[in-house]
Amino acid sequence: MTMLLLKFSVCAVIILYTASKISWAGDVIADRTGIGRQWIGLVLLASVTSLPELVTGISAVTLNNLPDMAVSGTMGSCMFNMLVIAMLEMFSKDKPVSSMVHQGHILSAGFGIVLVGFAAIDILFGKYLPVLTFLHRSDPLSITFIVVYLIAMKLMYSHEKTRLAESIQASSQTNPVSTQSLSGAITIFVVNALFLVGAACYIPELGAQIAAMTGWGPSFIGSSFVAITTSLPELVVSISAARRGSFDMAVANLLGSNLFDIAILGIMDYCYLKEPLLRVVSPSNSLLALTAMICMGIAVIGLTYRSEKKWLFVTGDALAICCVYVFANVLMFVAH
Repeated sequence: MTMLLLKFSVCAVIILYTASKISWAGDVIADRTGIGRQWIGLVLLASVTSLPELVTGISAVTLNNLPDMAVSGTMGSCMFNMLVIAMLEMFSKDKPVSSMVHQGHILSAGFGIVLVGFAAIDILFGKYLPVLTFLHRSDPLSITFIVVYLIAMKLMYSHEKTRLAESIQASSQTNPVSTQSLSGAITIFVVNALFLVGAACYIPELGAQIAAMTGWGPSFIGSSFVAITTSLPELVVSISAARRGSFDMAVANLLGSNLFDIAILGIMDYCYLKEPLLRVVSPSNSLLALTAMICMGIAVIGLTYRSEKKWLFVTGDALAICCVYVFANVLMFVAH
């Protein structure tokens, strides 16, 4: 068990280090290209920091035959991303994060609720839906995940485009431009992304061994150990961005990762050749999906109300997200 935890820790350290480099390189790319930090966070950083979930999920369903761990790891990552949004309050001094970021994040949170809701329906009632037999038995909702994700990216790009000039001006005023060249930043970004993916490849196997030794179910291991470890890139990237004052990039990265994670479920379904993926997993995974939806709903409330004060060092919405997250994990542990 000690050796397993040591290997798990090594993977976590690699992910932590490479994610911090990716965050810095993303900031440089935003400066050099003028694309804007919110869009970089929503698309580029969200996609790259979600690569561990993609690699871990595909590895779990193909090499290790662990569909429950794959789905719970992905859903658990959506939950953990929302917890990280609550944690950003520690870096915003006296002002709530919800009052410092653009309300356009409500759009990505709304799409996240829709996508996770579809996933919850598929887990609970997918057996009543038809099965696609093209190439192999797959789920029609898997196509929906990917289509809705692409529609979300298109609409959010159009929304961001209308305020791009303002975003670029604000970032140039509040964040110094790095002396690093664009090509150098892209190289650093790509190299660290490769190491990050390499470390993530070992996560499912280690999680399965821990589950076997402890007797804990694969769903709980996926929603805790696997989800938190594969979400370390989102954690480090977002906190690094928040410490530099790029709260829009931090929030966009986390909400964008949730969208990408559900699109990953569609990819994993086509990689799992036995049956439609979400129809063979434990119904308890719907708890993770519903918890993620509740947390995103709380975030929407916070972004809409935009409180101007904190209670001590947190806001009401951040505290609510933390409570819901803890409650769901305790319930998941008791259920297994």
